[in-house]
Amino acid sequence: MKKPVLLCIDDDPQVLSAIDRDLRQEFRRDYRVLRASSGEEALATIRELKDREEPLALILADQRMPGLEGVEVLSQSREFYPDAKRVLLTAYADTEAAIRAINSARLDHYLLKPWDPPQQLLYPTLHDLLRAWEASYRPPFRGVRLIGFQWSPRSHDLKDFLAGYLIGYQWLDFETDSEAQALLAQKGFSPSDLPVVVLEDGTALANPSATEVALRVGLTVQASQELYDVVVIGAGPAGLAAGVYGASEGLKTLVIERQAPGGQAGTSSRIENYLGFPTGLSGSELAHRAWSQAVRLGAEILAPQEVTDLCVQDGYKVLTLSDGSKVQTRAVVLTTGVSYRTLSAPGMDRLSGAGVYYGAARTEARTCQEQDVYIVGGGNSAGQAAMYLATYARRVFIVIRGESLAASMSAYLIEQIGQTPNIELLPFTEVAEVCGADHLEEVVIRRQGQLERHPARALFVFIGAKPSTEWVCHTIVCDGKGFVLTGRDLVTDPRYATSWKHPRREPYLLETCVPGVFAAGDSRAGAMARVASAVGEGSMAIKFVHQYLDE
Repeated sequence: MKKPVLLCIDDDPQVLSAIDRDLRQEFRRDYRVLRASSGEEALATIRELKDREEPLALILADQRMPGLEGVEVLSQSREFYPDAKRVLLTAYADTEAAIRAINSARLDHYLLKPWDPPQQLLYPTLHDLLRAWEASYRPPFRGVRLIGFQWSPRSHDLKDFLAGYLIGYQWLDFETDSEAQALLAQKGFSPSDLPVVVLEDGTALANPSATEVALRVGLTVQASQELYDVVVIGAGPAGLAAGVYGASEGLKTLVIERQAPGGQAGTSSRIENYLGFPTGLSGSELAHRAWSQAVRLGAEILAPQEVTDLCVQDGYKVLTLSDGSKVQTRAVVLTTGVSYRTLSAPGMDRLSGAGVYYGAARTEARTCQEQDVYIVGGGNSAGQAAMYLATYARRVFIVIRGESLAASMSAYLIEQIGQTPNIELLPFTEVAEVCGADHLEEVVIRRQGQLERHPARALFVFIGAKPSTEWVCHTIVCDGKGFVLTGRDLVTDPRYATSWKHPRREPYLLETCVPGVFAAGDSRAGAMARVASAVGEGSMAIKFVHQYLDE
């Protein structure tokens, strides 16, 4: 960030040169000194500084100038820099005007001409004023800023996108933050354009898609090669492991992710049972370590980008992406993971993204400060979310249909939940309805046949998973729930005889009905829903890719 500015203003060239010289001599190490020869020029400079979002610490203006006098310049400057220190430079005859300006222009001090020697008559006063300015000055945020409405699903989606890629950003709520309103006006937009993303270079994007933002922050959404050895579809733990091992073993590797790295594991606030991390780590931290590792070893990663179709042409696999482009590869590893099932209660669809969230939604945790929140589901993801939200929320209620968490949650999480006083388990309970005008306000639960209405800030849903395989089930044999059949599970399926086309061998352990197309992780039938298992399967899939390519 550039040094803060000291602006001196005088229409007398000799006086202006003298004050400019003395300011530079004393303050140039920590400040930039700018000069203006008129009030009009000074205000134009102040506007330019504001447009460039540069800090202005102090304005020193002579009182008697043609056009705008010093008091008027100092008064008008408050519109742009209300916290800058204001000093009037005046002759003895104008001291009465200077004293009146202390109130009218919020003057901080006035100095008499001449100020020689400056060591006694100038510097001590300015040092005191600048120390006071430094104590209250808050440097402007220099990263990505997101302006939106708290209860806007589009704003929520962009917050999740930025957080998922660990892109530092500042959230500005248009309804409650005056800085958001001023910034929106400065960029020439209106509330109907929200959400607006303001990039670090000052460029503003109105209601952008995730792909538009991705392009501007340096993510890659287009493949650079015509042909790859292996394309990994999905960047969860299984996909990232396949990317790391594929690249490290010399395969031309491409990983394609449609949302954010890490999959469901990437949204976990704390993973404590993964080998090698005795104090645990967040899902996003694990995902980005693996992402960086894959890129360092030579893997190419497209994100956010979605594969919409897979077909086979002359032995090569051709993938069609959502933007219509195509990617050719010799082998494919499907690591598409799973998504949370939706809750079919009145109001859920209407309030989704506005107080109702599927998954952890860590970006919304701070807005739950001293509020009641509800979690639906009894798996590990629900337990990790409960522990994280308990840090902020007044009370966290876990709603489950069964008697206890023992059947679906790890023992270490159950123990932690039991020791957290503001987490309460509601067994034999289900959500009957969610209510609110434009955002969630109340949750109606059915407990032991009785309906109860409770205020709620947020509802987080973790009620089982469905595989993200809809786009490929017409090509790949899946079971009745949409999970991909591989290896022996495929061989024992009645459709095997007509679907498997390789004449000389049975499918490898993780191979689908299409030779050279493999599946790993949660979307594979029979997979164990654990991070370590997914990483192991993703790594193992590359071994079978090698065997296939060697045929």
